Amino acid sequence: MLKTIVAVAVCIFALMVVIKDGRVLRTAGLTGSCSVVQTFTNSSELTACRAGKLEGRPDLSHRGCHSVGVTPTYEYWGCPAGLDISGASR
Repeated sequence: MLKTIVAVAVCIFALMVVIKDGRVLRTAGLTGSCSVVQTFTNSSELTACRAGKLEGRPDLSHRGCHSVGVTPTYEYWGCPAGLDISGASR
C-alpha cells in the first residue's frame, strides 16, 4: 500500500514539474508561442507570435517591442536586438 502511495506521489510530482516547465504545453499548442522570423541590419528582429488553444497571443509590449501587424494566425512584433523571447507569455 505504501509503495502505491509513493508511486502516485512521484507521478504527480513529475507531472507538476513538466507542466511548470511549459515546453510541453507550448509544443502541444496549448499556450502561445513566438519565434524570430527576420533579423534586420540594425540587429532588431521581427517576431511572429501565435495564439495557443488555452490563451491568446503573447504580448511582447512589456519587453520593449511594438506591434507591427496582425494576421488571422500571427501577430508580428518589432523587437530590439538581443531580446530573449523564449519565455514570452501573456
